[in-house]
Amino acid sequence: MPAADVIEQGWRASLSEQFSSEYFISLKNFIYSERAEGKTIYPPAKYIFAAFDLTPFENVKVVLLGQDPYHGPGQAHGLCFSVPGGIAPPPSLVNIFKELKTDLGIPPPKHGNLQKWARQGVLLLNATLTVRANSPGSHQHKGWENFTDEVIRLLSSQKSGLVFLLWGKYAQAKEALIDKTKHYVLKAAHPSPFSADSGFFGCRHFSKTNELLLQQGKEPIDWKLD
Repeated sequence: MPAADVIEQGWRASLSEQFSSEYFISLKNFIYSERAEGKTIYPPAKYIFAAFDLTPFENVKVVLLGQDPYHGPGQAHGLCFSVPGGIAPPPSLVNIFKELKTDLGIPPPKHGNLQKWARQGVLLLNATLTVRANSPGSHQHKGWENFTDEVIRLLSSQKSGLVFLLWGKYAQAKEALIDKTKHYVLKAAHPSPFSADSGFFGCRHFSKTNELLLQQGKEPIDWKLD
């Protein structure tokens, strides 16, 4: 796990108290012990804070909340729902691209790397930032949720006019952390194949997000990836 001083400086300043807190020290020790026992942890250490590095605090316009990193080889690189180039998009991401085509007519890209979205101000935040290989949920309730909940509270209190995309019940439970008098919350079913037909398909969150940004005089997101 990288030291806190490698995270983007705006986030580092805003989250300094978290990095020195008892729960975060305990979290780091847990991850170190997992690695010491020979367990493979995803994403690689240099990508754990990739969402923050690609979307500096001052640039955040949209927050998309995920749950766990992908737990298969080569998939996780620090951005929720995203995979590096050369890795086949997982089913939820395939469904995201289907909705993108329905909503904005953008054809599915040839890759699943969402870094272009992140660089435009879409914070692609998982609630848990690490996972043991082939063991979904294995790093839940170890401290990451304390950290990412504080990220949401911080964004809610210090910024205005953000668009929060909450897909699925897990993400929607974070709504209580958001001041809805200052921000916009768009909710839909999770894009997983198990639930996408129950309200994700047809949600049109990509066009709705851009409408909300334009209403505030902000640059819309170019959702096209290729």
